[in-house]
Amino acid sequence: MNNVYEYKCPCCGAALRFDNISQFLKCDHCGNSFSVETAQQFNQAASEATQGSNFGWDTYNTTNSVWTDAEAQNMRVYVCPSCGGEIYTDMTTAATKCPYCDNNAIIMESLSGVYKPNYIIPFKIDKEEAKKKLAEFCKGKKLLPKEFTSKNHIEDLTGIYVPFWIFDCNSNASMQYFGENVTSWSTYDYRYIRTDYYLLKRDGVMGFYHVPVDASKKMDDTYMQAIEPYDYSQMVPFNTAYLSGFVADKFDVDQETSKQQANKRIEVSTVNAFDRTVVGFTNVRNSHTGINFDNGQVSYALLPVWMLHTKYEGKDYYFAMNGQTGKFVGELPMSKKNYWKYVIGIIGIAGTVAGLIASML
Repeated sequence: MNNVYEYKCPCCGAALRFDNISQFLKCDHCGNSFSVETAQQFNQAASEATQGSNFGWDTYNTTNSVWTDAEAQNMRVYVCPSCGGEIYTDMTTAATKCPYCDNNAIIMESLSGVYKPNYIIPFKIDKEEAKKKLAEFCKGKKLLPKEFTSKNHIEDLTGIYVPFWIFDCNSNASMQYFGENVTSWSTYDYRYIRTDYYLLKRDGVMGFYHVPVDASKKMDDTYMQAIEPYDYSQMVPFNTAYLSGFVADKFDVDQETSKQQANKRIEVSTVNAFDRTVVGFTNVRNSHTGINFDNGQVSYALLPVWMLHTKYEGKDYYFAMNGQTGKFVGELPMSKKNYWKYVIGIIGIAGTVAGLIASML
């Protein structure tokens, strides 16, 4: 039985034919020719390009534990009757407001079904410093409503330990690119353009450690990523003592769901790292990406965040600060009254200047 192979031209995609005189494969469409070995490499690369990545983790371990009876006796869960947010803290903390919607929280007696965190990063920024940073951030912003910058409002800053799934894994990548180098020159009668084509292969392993994924539906993922990074060298085994004076959110996004987001972050970082190795070409395009993860492990950790929630004209506004580094992000409300005062003031100044100029002419 005869096997028939059809080779495609890497330059234009037309069929190649074998030229017995030159012993090369030639393209009658664009005139290029290729050695058999080169044509095979390009055809293999084109075939592999149809195969996607497998983002399954060959090894996937988790080391979650549950609360001991002694620990559970010293802990309480608060459930917000408005938004349903669940936060837990020790017996010494009075949680009077929900950090997500500002409503009063009620206490429950059970921690059943709650994983005990593996790790925690303790707060490094205290409330006074957090209030100072927020006040500095708001200073000079004339369009802010007065109630947002009032001292009493800033006092509502809440220190909360946000639940995160922390992922570790190795990323095994196999990448292929088609590269082009274009050169041109001219003679008296003609202009010549030469294009050289290259098949580029990259293979390697990258280790990813402590990739965080927010495990709370109530927290804005964009905000949580914006206040990264955390210094994980200061992450310690969980101890309830760290919760004294703070509250902690209970995870409501499971680790399997969070793994999808971790996979995406690791994939993008891997591709970007490999792309940066392909240099020195006029044009480059990725023809194949194959990524597999192994040695995957996931831990449950609590990370410190200072939060402020407020409503203004029916809209929710949030402020979040990294409780370890002080990095913060937030959307500030605008007072329409202050806005029109500012606009009218500018118009008045502009009119005065125009009048002075006119009087001088």
